[in-house]
Amino acid sequence: MPRRSIWLIPAVALLLAVHWVLAVGSKQAESVTADELAHLTGGFTYWKFNDYRVQPENGNLPQRWAALPTWLGGATFPDLAGNGYWRTSDAWVLGHQFFYETGEDHFPRLMAGRAMIALFSVATGLLIFAWSRRLFGAVGGFVSLGFFVFCPNFLAHGALVTSDACMVFFFLAAVGAYWRHLHDPGKRWWWLSAAVFGLACVAKFSAVLLLPMMGLMAIVRALADEPLQLAGRTWFRWPGKLGAIAVSTLGHGVVAVAVIWAFFGFRYSAFNPALPGADHFIRPWSVTLGHIGLQEPLVRALMAGQILPEGFLYGYSFVVEMSQFRSAFLDGDFSYVGWVRFFPLAFLYKTTLPVLAVCGAIAGVAIRRGRRSGWLGAFSRLYPFTPLLVLFAVYWLVSLIIKLNIGHRHILPTYPVIFILAGALGAWFTARRPLGILVIAGLLVWQAAEAVRIYPHYLAYFNPLAGGPANGHRHLVDSSLDWGQDLPGLKAWLEENVHGEPVFLSYAGNGEPEYYGIRAHRLPFVNGFKIQQSWVPLAPGVYCIGATMLEHVYSPIQGPWTPALEKEYQFMRTFEPAFRIYFADGARRVQMDREASPDKWKKAWSRHDVLRFARLCHYLRARKPDADAGHSILIYRLSAEEIAAATEGTIDEWRAAIRHLGGDPDR
Repeated sequence: MPRRSIWLIPAVALLLAVHWVLAVGSKQAESVTADELAHLTGGFTYWKFNDYRVQPENGNLPQRWAALPTWLGGATFPDLAGNGYWRTSDAWVLGHQFFYETGEDHFPRLMAGRAMIALFSVATGLLIFAWSRRLFGAVGGFVSLGFFVFCPNFLAHGALVTSDACMVFFFLAAVGAYWRHLHDPGKRWWWLSAAVFGLACVAKFSAVLLLPMMGLMAIVRALADEPLQLAGRTWFRWPGKLGAIAVSTLGHGVVAVAVIWAFFGFRYSAFNPALPGADHFIRPWSVTLGHIGLQEPLVRALMAGQILPEGFLYGYSFVVEMSQFRSAFLDGDFSYVGWVRFFPLAFLYKTTLPVLAVCGAIAGVAIRRGRRSGWLGAFSRLYPFTPLLVLFAVYWLVSLIIKLNIGHRHILPTYPVIFILAGALGAWFTARRPLGILVIAGLLVWQAAEAVRIYPHYLAYFNPLAGGPANGHRHLVDSSLDWGQDLPGLKAWLEENVHGEPVFLSYAGNGEPEYYGIRAHRLPFVNGFKIQQSWVPLAPGVYCIGATMLEHVYSPIQGPWTPALEKEYQFMRTFEPAFRIYFADGARRVQMDREASPDKWKKAWSRHDVLRFARLCHYLRARKPDADAGHSILIYRLSAEEIAAATEGTIDEWRAAIRHLGGDPDR
């Protein structure tokens, strides 16, 4: 590096350190999110037991990476012998046992895993800077890095124990290394490209999208006028170029297969025979294979020939199965197969306004230059941007048609492309363009201000177009807002604002409220972890409802409240006196269990609980919350009159109460 550029190193290091501190520091006050429990548990079992039955569907590499400090620290895992959840590979209950039932504090392990994953986010920032600098110079590199460092979405997901940050890095690294390999005849770039591709395959199963991306880059490279040099030979015509690239890419596949086998212990079976036996994966093979459509013959063939490890094949099949149908929520609507508009709207709601402005500027410049020099000339100048544009186009195309609409995080791999292209604005950052300096500096300061303003609630970031964080739950929930992260914030609010009132909690996450000192009556939870819950009579008090629960995304009752549901609910209400006696009087309970089995009683009060809670949430969606915890848990102080209006009376009275609040009872 030239002497005059030495200052770049400490400046880049400082910005990346700021990113890491903001990302990890914001998690100090966040409970375990929904997926982190299973990811950390799965990664630990890979290291400790050389067994791959637990959570193989979310990337072996990031789970191992996050769990490495926990494994090296000698954490205690629940006993395997006689553990029914080990036999059925239930990552969620095993995770609950690992986090809360061994007598060891899970939170330091969780934070260590988050700090490890944040290194992938830092590496992504470094790659963004290097790529932008190569295209637009040092100033452009810092413009790109500035937008990334203070992006609320990367600060939200960049330090969570999931595979998202890891896969963002490997998407960007893989297309960059492959494109560089196609222009550099040296062996080091081939090996680097092949190794990065192999690691991407064990980072997340969405790495399959790298195949069409590599195919498109190969075609563009073959059609270019520049000769292709590979393995000591030179090709001048496109058929020869494509043939050479195909052989090279096949070599990538061989390396990737070797990497996959290494991460699965060079053993076909996911089940370590030296451990206590297991019955099946969390969903038996017979069930999963029957739901992956046209890919079933391919998977069966790979299984028969033991071409790839069983854990890898099962994880891939599980992802394919789960992507077919999944509850999704958008702007008050529900769907099991998603919407084409989901990710465009999620991008619009969750992207900062300065980055949206940059997107507009990039599009405007591209259109203007295309008109000036002709679209053919514009395309020729886009050649150096091929890997970025291919990554962006392929990923967005798949995102528009995919049925898995559960979170904005799934389009994170497209953001680095925007940040890198934003480096072109660095050309305006010259003394000859003082207005340009003001505009670019203003956008970067605005971006940083957004990160500071929302700290530490990055997951809840929504821009003003969506009404800000306070209105985020009206547009998106789940991992876009409410991933179970705000139990500590709820505890702090309760300590400050509740004095003797009963507290009711409905929560969509894998954290245990008792761990954080929250004592509350449990309304329906998403998990439950096989913990027996009681029927809870409603009373005036403080009701804390997670946004995902409020919108009933994963409830058996979704959408409008129908006359059929009302009829069933009114019938179930006739059993409320019996429920009170059943849970309050032990002697009577024994007698009642003789009249109807305990299982029938449980099914009855559970159904009543779900119906009552759905009716209550319809009412609360029309009512403004009194407070919130991290914007993801909405808090209501309900009087006896409000509870009666929401859960008692006739359907006409209930509808009138909702209309009185300005809501729509048919939503």
